[in-house]
Amino acid sequence: MTSSELLNLILARLVRAEGGSRQRWRRALGDVRVYSLATHPHCNWDLRSSGTAIELRAIEHVLDWARSTYPHVLGD
Repeated sequence: MTSSELLNLILARLVRAEGGSRQRWRRALGDVRVYSLATHPHCNWDLRSSGTAIELRAIEHVLDWARSTYPHVLGD
């Protein structure tokens, strides 16, 4: 899975679970940062999210699921 595929999957889950538009959640999510597996063997990606406390709680819930399901991604 690539970082852009992961981002699209996360966006789809947020819209389905929380409502709102993809653009709203895309702004709140930020960009996927991909790290080397040599230095990050457990999970090689991260997102720097921003938004309200309610948005961040929803994002963290989906990110917890995504990290456990897709711990390793390829950069684009």
